[in-house]
Amino acid sequence: MNEIEDQNQAAADLLAKRLRLLLDVKTAENGVEPSYSEIAAFLKERGTNLSRSRWTYMVNGHRKVDDPLVSEGLAEFFDVDVEFITGSTDVSAPEKVNAQLDLIRSMRAARVKSYATRTLGDLSPKTLEAITRFLDEEMTE
Repeated sequence: MNEIEDQNQAAADLLAKRLRLLLDVKTAENGVEPSYSEIAAFLKERGTNLSRSRWTYMVNGHRKVDDPLVSEGLAEFFDVDVEFITGSTDVSAPEKVNAQLDLIRSMRAARVKSYATRTLGDLSPKTLEAITRFLDEEMTE
């Protein structure tokens, strides 16, 4: 890859990371993750089209998307400054996002514990304790 491709990929990766974080925050606030359809309908009400493929590119970091109307609509949907959506690496997370991070980490850890319990079958208390300890250590790093 050349330098411009590297920069575009880095921007796509950063946007994907921020969008996934914002999806997690919405999930923590509402108890359910917003769907593509919900997001697209919100943008459509504001005169902006968001195709499923474009959303997939954005949320998975497959391609850099520079569309000011989409960025503004997403910022409004997630209730953050547009600079958080479009900004560079030095743009800090909004206060409301930071306030939800501990809850998000706990929710993720609980999902992993639940998945491990279901997938691995009957776990001994010692094994479950080891998994819990590992997840707690990972969350604090």
